[in-house]
Amino acid sequence: MIACRCLFLGNAFAQESDKESEKEPAAIVELSGAASHGLTGEGASFGPGVALEVTPIENRLELEAGVTSLFRRHSTEWDVDLIFKKPWTLSQKAEFMVGIGPEWIHARQYGITTNSIGAEVSADFMYWPSSAKHRFGWYIEPGYEYSFGRGHEQSLGVNGGLLIAIW
Repeated sequence: MIACRCLFLGNAFAQESDKESEKEPAAIVELSGAASHGLTGEGASFGPGVALEVTPIENRLELEAGVTSLFRRHSTEWDVDLIFKKPWTLSQKAEFMVGIGPEWIHARQYGITTNSIGAEVSADFMYWPSSAKHRFGWYIEPGYEYSFGRGHEQSLGVNGGLLIAIW
């Protein structure tokens, strides 16, 4: 009887340690470079971005809140977005996500400042070189943006950069 209890307790502790090793990071910081090309005549713009990603529902939902600043001649644009993503694990090192969400766009062009609301659709590919524990990785995220503001600007863009897991 004692041997059986020890065996079951040993299995329970082994299962707990397996779950701990599969534990998701509390959040992931994304540091990126961004490029965007307007489809309605705005031209190309480039700049840095930063985002924070959390997983409220494992394997079902990831939330990404980010800020990107884009620059081109006589123009500056700040985009703040909240993307709702569906993740798929491709392997221990690779993940793929598709997401959609709202975006606030603050632009200054030729001295005129505008604010508008928009929508963004993106696909996100993440690669973690170390499969043991995701600490650092890289990602690339192409996307499409649509502004509901004056002119209904549309653009295709891509973000890419470094992933840093926060445990």
